[in-house]
Amino acid sequence: MMDRSKVTTERRNGRTADIDTRSALGIVDAINAEDALVPAAVAREREQIAAAIEIIVERFRRGGRLIYVGAGTSGRLGVLDASECPPTFGVPRTMVQGIIAGGRRALVRSAEGLEDIAADGAAEIDRKRVCERDAVCGIAACGLTPFVRGAVRRARQRGAATLFVTCSPEVRRLVQADVVICPEVGPEALTGSTRMKAGTATKLVLNTLTTGAMIRLGKVYENLMVDLRATNVKLRDRAERIVTEVTGLSRPAARALLTKARGEAKAAIVMHERGVSYREARRLLKAADGLLRTVIDPPAREG
Repeated sequence: MMDRSKVTTERRNGRTADIDTRSALGIVDAINAEDALVPAAVAREREQIAAAIEIIVERFRRGGRLIYVGAGTSGRLGVLDASECPPTFGVPRTMVQGIIAGGRRALVRSAEGLEDIAADGAAEIDRKRVCERDAVCGIAACGLTPFVRGAVRRARQRGAATLFVTCSPEVRRLVQADVVICPEVGPEALTGSTRMKAGTATKLVLNTLTTGAMIRLGKVYENLMVDLRATNVKLRDRAERIVTEVTGLSRPAARALLTKARGEAKAAIVMHERGVSYREARRLLKAADGLLRTVIDPPAREG
């Protein structure tokens, strides 16, 4: 195992060596200056992120899953991203999943000691019955976490596609995965506190992975979340606004149409644009692999 003192995420940051002497405003400025480095670091990994999206989409189309694996902050970010996919894109909760070392309790309480056992990570992959249809994404800021590396190793053995997100360029060549995404954000403002820049970079990457994959799957029309699940007042309001935006209907008419469409914005739009029943709208969408643009745009109606 590599000497952790040589890893970027563990090195001291010369720009913040005097942060403990600064005023509150000085501390804010120092942290903000470091955070400003993150977007460019993520942008430099654009090709790797795009490659990962294509892998995820291919696995989804085969009926597979995306499974994040992490520990501590990395694990929490994976679970968070997974939990936000069903309400945002209307997908089953099993489609994107998150595994964190220590399980559910580790989401709210520190359980860092549980990240040191590679066999536990492998066991979680076995428990999920990971197969060749799945994609497993390891997340480890330092790139060395045994739990995560054990999980990714086992996923490869089981035939899954493997991705890895880290912020330590020294580790990149040591990671055995189909795609390694490594935004180089540099040492943290507080030495080793990877919940800061590394955490922010990881969140940006995960946001892009799932959002990009869902767009490619047709869960988005233009830049509207047409497959969202209207499960509360805010989301019902958003669904109405989406239907109004696309169809030009009034809010009351959009609301009535959504009722007929069982709350499904995408089906409601097809019902209005094609003048069909809910059942026919669902059939048309299924035939078009869920791509709303294919169903309602003029070229789709010619002939």
